[in-house]
Amino acid sequence: MTDSQPQIPADIAALGYEQARDELVAIVARLEAGQVPLEESLQLWQRGEALAAHCTAWLDGAQARINAATSLSDSAAD
Repeated sequence: MTDSQPQIPADIAALGYEQARDELVAIVARLEAGQVPLEESLQLWQRGEALAAHCTAWLDGAQARINAATSLSDSAAD
């Protein structure tokens, strides 16, 4: 993993896409409400970054699978 991407904790890595997305949405809502103390805000932001990276990895993997399947079906049609 590169330095620009957050390290994904094991508990987040174990989540499915929908679970991670739902938790990320909840974190964003809490941060946008503005009622969270600074230290907790920083912790939530860090977790949100890790959740976003995990969701991106899931979507990238799904796109790769779709591309592979499309490529196979195009080859079979020829």
